[in-house]
Amino acid sequence: MDRRIATTRTKACARGLALALALAASAQQAPAQPVPAPLTKACQPGNASISEDNPLPNVAAALAQRKTLRILAMGAAPGRISRHGGGYTEVIEAMLQGALKGVNVVLINRGISGELAASAAVRMKIEVALDDPDLVLWQVGTNDALAFVPVDSFIATVKDQIDWLRAHKVDVVLVGLQFAPEMLRDAHYKELREALRKLAAQEKVIIIRFFEAMQIINQAAGKEPVSEQFERDEAGYNCLAQYVAHAITLGTFAKAGLPRREPTPPGK
Repeated sequence: MDRRIATTRTKACARGLALALALAASAQQAPAQPVPAPLTKACQPGNASISEDNPLPNVAAALAQRKTLRILAMGAAPGRISRHGGGYTEVIEAMLQGALKGVNVVLINRGISGELAASAAVRMKIEVALDDPDLVLWQVGTNDALAFVPVDSFIATVKDQIDWLRAHKVDVVLVGLQFAPEMLRDAHYKELREALRKLAAQEKVIIIRFFEAMQIINQAAGKEPVSEQFERDEAGYNCLAQYVAHAITLGTFAKAGLPRREPTPPGK
């Protein structure tokens, strides 16, 4: 009897040890809980105007298969935004690198200042073939509004391009029109801006509504809006870079169904 009891206890201990080892191995293999790219305090008010919860299925699939994320920046993507030499796309790349631990983020900037959506759409097909991105970051609308491109024509161009990218398994994040106080009274600028917002909602793609975000930030800070028309000031584009990185990480987590915790604000 004593021998049988001892044998039973030994087997129970062995099973318990095996279970503990299995759980420990599972915990080691489980990915760290993702953290969205953070927003600084100055940029947080404008986040209310960012559509960020739509999933990025192709980005999520790429990260599941490999440890590299390739992003193609198109449209009126600016270069240097910091007097110290930092660039808009460089800030996005660094923030994503910090949020997506262990992922190699490659951001390819093919933006051309002054380019209309129709021209960018043609060129984008070539760039996608050459650079094989998982995601296109497309800053679009400002030049078309200034050139008085008909709203229907502009929207048709953007929709066709979104469809083309989806067919080629490439996600897209749209960056909307730039802010300038004069454009608050421009009916065409407002109409095109609103049409782009509606298209993004209809197509379920992320859009960074830059105009609205900068307007909110200016009001929250109690300051006069930027005086120089379409001034690419350091603070504004630094916030834009944060919004893009934040939205991309949230979109990636949404598709993967991963839990997320709030990031620690910079400087804390």
